[in-house]
Amino acid sequence: MENDAILDNRRRLFLRNSLVAGAAALPLLGQAGNVLAADEGGDASTLPDSIRALKPVAHRVVPIGADERRQRLARAQQLMGEHGIDAVFIGAGTSLTYFTGMHWWNSERLTGVILPRSGEPVYVTPEFERGRTLEQIKLGNDVRGWQEDEDPYALVAQVLRGFGAATGTVGIEETVPFFRSKGIMDALPHATFVDAWPVTAGCRRIKSPAELALMRLANQTTLAVYEAVWKALAPGMTENDIAGLVALAYARTGLDGSADVNIGRYTASPHGSDAPQRLTEGTPVIFDGGCRADGYTSDITRTVVLGKAGDDIRRVFDIVLKAQTSALKAARPGVAMEALDAAARKVIVDAGYGPDYTYFSHRLGHGIGMDMHEWDYLVRGNKHLLEPGMTFSDEPGIYIPDKFGVRLEDILHITADGAELLTPQSPSIDHPFG
Repeated sequence: MENDAILDNRRRLFLRNSLVAGAAALPLLGQAGNVLAADEGGDASTLPDSIRALKPVAHRVVPIGADERRQRLARAQQLMGEHGIDAVFIGAGTSLTYFTGMHWWNSERLTGVILPRSGEPVYVTPEFERGRTLEQIKLGNDVRGWQEDEDPYALVAQVLRGFGAATGTVGIEETVPFFRSKGIMDALPHATFVDAWPVTAGCRRIKSPAELALMRLANQTTLAVYEAVWKALAPGMTENDIAGLVALAYARTGLDGSADVNIGRYTASPHGSDAPQRLTEGTPVIFDGGCRADGYTSDITRTVVLGKAGDDIRRVFDIVLKAQTSALKAARPGVAMEALDAAARKVIVDAGYGPDYTYFSHRLGHGIGMDMHEWDYLVRGNKHLLEPGMTFSDEPGIYIPDKFGVRLEDILHITADGAELLTPQSPSIDHPFG
């Protein structure tokens, strides 16, 4: 996902390119200065009607509460017991936010949390960051500070010894940089160190009702933004113009989001191209991106056409939609994750777009939650079984080199007895939003 600085850059690109997008686009986009004012809360009358009609949704965000964070700690401690782990170190990143509410960056200065198999977590942070750490944490209040001339790894080792892990087993969260892991291991030479993946993934891969509500809101917002931008498309727009419209549309909703946009033959690459692109009648456009609601992300892809779609695009769209539906129907608890990829891939290969990865060149999907890509993966060879509460992208595609591509992506939620998509499917290339 893109941060505020990148979103600001998207807006600047939109304003710059709207001035040179061509006479056909200018009447729709209005004067650049007026559009910027509308984006910043001024006169919205210069925005395209479909974007101006978007309503704020930020007030509907219900943040994760303290009770749920304590449940996460309890679940982590249960998993530590099952896997023989005495304590887990988590550094800056998504898992730190998941358990504690802290938002921190990875720098040369160590900040992290140590989760013990029993008892309260302990935070280790630079002493000058103590106040900001206490301000952010939503689980526990035991903060141990280290001064600039002190060894932070010695402090981590001291905390771990206090938890009885001096000769025990310590889990390191999987995204902790190697230099940091080595520092902890060197400071506690008689301990055994393991990957904390069974604990972190064991908690995060199963979404609670509160998490699902945030993901549903984010995905519904993304779909509404895409529809509004689709209705505002005009010949002559560049990919940056369209991405700028996406950013402006998200600004209307109050959620931060963005989309990668590709046009025409550049849609034949799953992740598009940086080459300059311009929209013409009958040209396919792929939007791929999302937004965040209290840290939970959406990820939706839509393939649309400005004007009338050709028969070749129409046929491919219908095959991809059938493949997405086939994966949805195959999904239920107890089914191997690879079976969903196989179900979608069979539809595409049977339709003549094979063999194997020839035209559907990537896996069917990835796990999603606080990170856009997280455990697990819907791919051949993954025999892990689906469980209720798991969430994945369901995103088959067909990519015809130098011509065009079609991809459809919605988020799949495994329910108690089947599966659902968090947003309605795109029913047709003529009516991509129903």
